Amino acid sequence: VQLQASGGGLVQPGGSLRLSCAASGRTFSRYVMGWFRQAPGKEREFVAAISWSGGITYYADSVKGRFTTSRDNAKNTVDLQMNSLKPEDTAVYYCAARRMSGVSRSEDEYDYWGQGTQVTVSS
Repeated sequence: VQLQASGGGLVQPGGSLRLSCAASGRTFSRYVMGWFRQAPGKEREFVAAISWSGGITYYADSVKGRFTTSRDNAKNTVDLQMNSLKPEDTAVYYCAARRMSGVSRSEDEYDYWGQGTQVTVSS
């Protein structure tokens, strides 16, 4: 499966952005989808993940209550709605797909990665 993330940009603190990840292939609904981010000089970290059906979601503590991930299996897309953004949310955001069932926070358990989209939170 090929993944294409979009929707990044520059936003002021407290603002919102919605990232989208479009996937190719007819088996999108069989993939667990995850969002990760990498800030300059830091390792890539888990942000959010969503199960095949969308019924189970995981979030990093740092974004819980501010970010929401959802998916539309008919459109082969997964979104990350980011609200109340903070400067520390600045990073390149990646979407990823996992073939196995079971929502995971570990990047090692994801098989396919998109190219990343830059999110910058600054006044």
